[in-house]
Amino acid sequence: MKNQDIFGVSAALVTPFGADGSIDLGRLRRHARHLLDEGCDGVTLFGTTGEGFSIGMRERSAMIAALLDGGVAPGRIHAGVTATAVADAVDQARLALDAGARGLLLAPPFYFKGPDDDGLFRWFSQAIEGMRGDARGVILYHIPGQTAVPLSVDLVGRLKRAFPGVIAGVKDSSGDPATTKAFLAAHGELAILVGDERQLAEAMAAGAQGSICGMANLVPGLLRRLVHEGADSPAIVPLVDLVVSYPVLPAIKALVAHMHGDAGYAGTRAPLIDLGPAQSATLIAAYDAIAAPQPDRKSA
Repeated sequence: MKNQDIFGVSAALVTPFGADGSIDLGRLRRHARHLLDEGCDGVTLFGTTGEGFSIGMRERSAMIAALLDGGVAPGRIHAGVTATAVADAVDQARLALDAGARGLLLAPPFYFKGPDDDGLFRWFSQAIEGMRGDARGVILYHIPGQTAVPLSVDLVGRLKRAFPGVIAGVKDSSGDPATTKAFLAAHGELAILVGDERQLAEAMAAGAQGSICGMANLVPGLLRRLVHEGADSPAIVPLVDLVVSYPVLPAIKALVAHMHGDAGYAGTRAPLIDLGPAQSATLIAAYDAIAAPQPDRKSA
């Protein structure tokens, strides 16, 4: 049975850069349209895979406008918010919300390590209040491997009670199934999303609502069938294992370039470094061998 009444699959959209380092808005728009046509429910700009940490405010505005001008409905767009200052987080959020975006992927402040829940609650509260009455669709971003600032189950509870109807979910990119289960047990009425596609089938069976993820740039159809129909694919785990055996973001972009037959998608922005030609060729050959058409199987 298809399950349409859930968050679904949003691609953590890669950001194409031109040879001069500027954002290639044409390629961005084409890639977004391709993913939506191939099964994604939405796209998320400025996430980890999209190198949102390296994208400034004027560029963010241009990217949102490019998608809207290209016919992407604002209700299919989420925007990542990555900032340490509350004022910067509010500016990033309001830019997207004012354009009509469905919601936000809101990361915690990441410069100071080990803040307690009281401090994080204060930061998130000030950020949400700064959005005034426009705050909506806030997905709290638990990605301690990058931020080194985990979000506790209790903190999520405090925020959802303080901002009912605003806190919409949690994206768990911890890579720890026990953490996902804890979020589901305590906050199952929210959209609990999984960042590690290898754990998605198990999480969906336990009540998760989908994913915002990097692999949706490459296999949107496989992920859509898993999320909406319970049709797992034996290709997903080995594909993810392959990608994470390389520097992840450059690998995904190399594969997006391969998928489109367009090397213009492969470039990353400093401090990241692109894969070299030999690395890319080895990755692509292994990827193609795994991604050859395979029958889907129903999740247990």
